[in-house]
Order: sequence, then structure tokens, then C-alpha cells
Amino acid sequence: MHTPDLTGENIEKLAALFPGCVTEARDENGKRTKQIDFDQLRQELSGHIIEGPRERYHLDWPGKREALLAANAPIAKTLRPYREESVDFEKTKNLFIEGDNLDALKLLQETYLGKVKMIYIDPPYNTGNDFIYEDDYSENAESYFERSKQADVSGGRLVANTESNGRFHSDWLSMMFSRLKLAKNLLTEDGIVFISIDDNEVANLRRICDEIFGPDQFVAQIVVQSNKRGQTYKEIAKTHEYLLIYARCEGVHLNEIEKLDGALPYTDANGPYDLWELRNRNPKFGRFNRDDLYFPIFVAPDLKDDSGYSKVSLIETNEFKIAIYPKNSNGVEGCWRWGKKPGEKLAVADLSGPLPIVVAKQKKDGGWNIYEKSRKSTTKVKSIWDDKTVISEQGTIELGELGLGDSFDHPKPLGLLERCIHLATDDGDIVLDFFAGSATTAHAVMRYDAARGEHRSFIVVQIPEKCEEDTAAFKKGFKTIADICKERMRRAGKKVKEENATTSSDLDIGFRVLKIDASNMRDVYYSPDAVKQDDLLAHMDNIKGDRSPEDLLFQVLVDWGVDLALSIEQQTVANKTVFFVDGNALAACFDSKISEDLVKEIAKRKPLRAIFRDSSFDSDSTKINVEQIFKLLSPETEVKSL
Repeated sequence: MHTPDLTGENIEKLAALFPGCVTEARDENGKRTKQIDFDQLRQELSGHIIEGPRERYHLDWPGKREALLAANAPIAKTLRPYREESVDFEKTKNLFIEGDNLDALKLLQETYLGKVKMIYIDPPYNTGNDFIYEDDYSENAESYFERSKQADVSGGRLVANTESNGRFHSDWLSMMFSRLKLAKNLLTEDGIVFISIDDNEVANLRRICDEIFGPDQFVAQIVVQSNKRGQTYKEIAKTHEYLLIYARCEGVHLNEIEKLDGALPYTDANGPYDLWELRNRNPKFGRFNRDDLYFPIFVAPDLKDDSGYSKVSLIETNEFKIAIYPKNSNGVEGCWRWGKKPGEKLAVADLSGPLPIVVAKQKKDGGWNIYEKSRKSTTKVKSIWDDKTVISEQGTIELGELGLGDSFDHPKPLGLLERCIHLATDDGDIVLDFFAGSATTAHAVMRYDAARGEHRSFIVVQIPEKCEEDTAAFKKGFKTIADICKERMRRAGKKVKEENATTSSDLDIGFRVLKIDASNMRDVYYSPDAVKQDDLLAHMDNIKGDRSPEDLLFQVLVDWGVDLALSIEQQTVANKTVFFVDGNALAACFDSKISEDLVKEIAKRKPLRAIFRDSSFDSDSTKINVEQIFKLLSPETEVKSL
């Protein structure tokens, strides 16, 4: 019922002729549209340099500054515990956070700053068929803070970024930029981030990661064969995705992987080994620039080890009489990989012992090769992963084994995550995934630890994206993707425990469910000057009426930056419920009518910190005397009222 959009048609025509001149911008209503970069178009149509904006190397898009604002703006939200949805709530070290991952990353900043060893995310690929987060950038930091304390758990933040709206890169980039900027803060100095992505946004993702982490922190762009048959509906049947790897700092170390069977084909009394030629085969190195690595090694052709190889020495004798120099195949003087200076490998190698680590083998032409007997069973991971364990189909099979096969589309395979875990983490490390999806990361951490008797912990975040009513997941009773995520963790934990009975006796298969919600505090807490005199009685308590004592406890943990996975024990002291966190690290009581006797009992236990509800003391004198009681009985305790 409208006439043709001639402007839009003209833009499409110019895009066909000059694709580099089409950009994204906002119109007068703030809506993202495709527009023409007229400076670039003028340059395309000119034979000389056109004066315009100063050129510089950077990635820019409409909404970038707002994305930075969103990352830096404070929020007044909290994490509310849900024991009934958790597993082993009191003792587990694992966390499941339900809600917007931007809020989650902000709430984790104090507690997990510099503590996460590995981050893995599988964000939306911006294919035109997925959802992205719609962050609100239309307000300044002050108003954003004021509004955010009233927002619900998700706020309807997911919107389709479909082909019909041009599948804007800007929306996707803004979503990723603010989240990765916050995520970097959580990484340890030697932390690693892994990001799954495909061709649609891999180039842009590298650019924003270069900006956030620094180009020198780029580790690799792994090619992962996700589909052996390929996407046959395309002109080229694409069979792969990518895995981008960035480090927090330079010089990061990745663990090596085990070599495949047969990688050590020889055996002697010391066990299996392989033969590595001692000559440096790199043509960039030779006597011309490594003269200290050019020297003779002497062979004793008649002295053999138990494998039949001739023994060698650094000293010439009647037995060790054949001098071998490192020569390249073209006759150019090369060099050895090892030197003979004190402290270098060759200097301390037992060259002539009963089982030497350096031996000689005669070639068919009568010459000799010098070899190292290498017993190393690991190798550096390669940049192409094409084995069965990383194929996408395997992820669907693994989800099916838990009875959830048709509940989630395209789950990542466990093998992919376990390889990342192996490369980047050690026993005791923390793994974070803030696009949790079907909880493959949590499952992989449990299975990897179970097989090795180790103890990593995980934090996974998932927004409660609704399951459509016509989906198999909804028909199975799952209302949201977050519900699928939690159920998989429950089933996966039991399965892993059963399959690894001998190594998983103390495996942590629990998780503590925390949901992002509006602050526990009433508006009077944030703006007491706005309260009128006739409303004073209604505002005597600054805490919302529907919040439980445990809700308040977790707000305290977040505010004080206390580890959210510490053990929590409820005890009855003087007929009141008292929470003890990590033994005696924190004591908290939010019951009403707190007496001096209760305060004294808590003080006698000498907790590091103690906290009470401001309106819960049985009298003004008790409230006044709290600090004095602690100064007398436990002077090292930090006391606070909420």
C-alpha cells in the first residue's frame, strides 16, 4: 500500500557498483539504516585525492560510543539465590546465573576480577536467523543507573537481527564490544578467551578483539571442521567454523596435547621414543648466523646401543672417529638444534652411555644422520581441528544421550570444549561462559575433571530466552533456554559421576542458581531526600518486603566482592538464623528483634566480617552498642548494617 522506496533502490544500485561506499548510520529517529558514504563515493569517481575526513586505521560503527557507555555505566541490581533449582547449593563451587549477560558481567566485576583462567563463548553468529541483545543506549549514565534498579530479570532484551532489516553489523558489534570489554577484566594475567564464530562476523570480531585485548594478544584463528558433508545449499559447501583465541597478556602458555597412537614408534629399555634429527632443518639458520651451533659430533660406527644405533661423542677418539658436521641437503653449512656450551642440552647429554639420548644412523649413501631419542608424548595443537570429536553433529548426539536431543539446535560438542579446557587451564582454575546455551561448557568441565580426578569450577550465564510453543523443548516442559541449560547440568552431572566412579568420588557436580533481579533495596535507599514527611512511617524499612534473608546475604557478597561460590551454612544462634560463609569469613543475621545477647554470641566466634539488617535490632541501645561489643570481643571484625 506504499509507493516504491526509490532512495532505498538507489542505495542498492550504488552498493552493487561501489560496495565500499555503503555504510550503516542512524537516521533522525535513531533507527539504523544503510546510507552512502559520500566522501568515499566522490573518491571512487575522482582521478585525484579528494579532501575529506582525516584517514586513520580503526574500526568504527554507529553505536560504538554508546556501547562503551553501556560497559562502563553502573547498575543497581542483585543476584537472588534459588535453592530449589540448584544442586548441592551449600557446598558447590559452580554458578549458574540467569539473566542478561551484560548485567552478569558487571555483577561479577568485584568478586572475580582477575580470577577467571578461561572464557569460552559461542555468541550469535549474526546469520540473519538469530537473536542479539538490544541494549538501551539512549540515556546517560545517571539515568541508566536510576532506571536499572527497577528493571526485571531480562527486560525483553532479545531482538531478531534478521535479513529483512539488513542484518546490521552495528547492532552485533555493539553487543559484543561491551561484553568483551567487561569480560577481559575477569581474566587472570595468563587467562585465555576462546570465541566460536563463522564467516559472517569473523573479520569484525578480530578487529574488536584487537582493540580490546590488543593485536599482540592474538593467539590463533583455529579452523574447526563443523560439518564433514558441508552446507550443500551454498555455491561452496562450507564445512568449517572458526575459534578465535586471544590472551589477556603477552607470552601466555598453552598446554600441549597428547600425540596420537603410534607417535612414538620405537622402544628401548627406557620405553617408547621417536627419532628427531638433531640438525636444524630451518634454512634461515646455519653457520652464517649460528656459528656456536656448528661443530663436529663424532660417531663410533662399531659401538651400538641396544636398538642398533651407533653411539656418538663430543670428543674424537680411536673409536669415535667419524666427524659429522650439520650440512643442509644443498651442501650449505647448517647448525645443530643444540649447543655444547655449559648448561645446554648437548653438554649434559649422556652421549656414550648404555642408553644415549643422541645417536647416529648410517644412510644408504654411506653418510650419517645424528638423531635425538625424543620421549616427548605431547605436541603443540595444530591450527586445523578436523577430528570427529569437534564435529557439530557430535554435540547433538551427546545432548541426545541425556534425553534432550531435540531440545536445542546446534549445541557445541564436548570435545571442542574439552580441548579448550586442556589447552588453557590447570587443576583448580575457573572457567566462564556467558553465552551458555545448552550448557556444553559446564558439562565439559565436569567430564574433563572426572576423567582426571581434578577440580575446576565453572560460571555459566544464560538469559531466560523463551521457548516457542511449537518447539519440542516447550512440549517437554521447558519454558526458557535457561531451563534447558539447568536440566542438562543436572543430568550431565549424574551421568559423568556414573561413568567415572573411580575418579569422581569428590567431583563437584552441583551448581548454585542465581538470578539477576532488581535491587533488594527500596527507592528510599538510593534517594532518601525524595521522601516526604508524611511517608516516613512507610519507609522505616529500606528493604523490599518480598526479599528473603538469603537474598540479602547474596547482595552483601556481591557488594563486598566476596566469592559467590564459598560454602554457606545456616545455624541457629540465640533462636535466630545466622549465615556463616566459608566457615568464619562472614557472619550475617537479617532476622528481626536482634538482641545484645545474639550480637555477643556472634562476636565470640570472631568472624572476619559481620552484617545485620539496619531495622532489625530490638532497641536503639542494641543498635548503638553493636560496634562496641565487637571492639571488645572481636576487634578485628568488620561490622556493617544493611
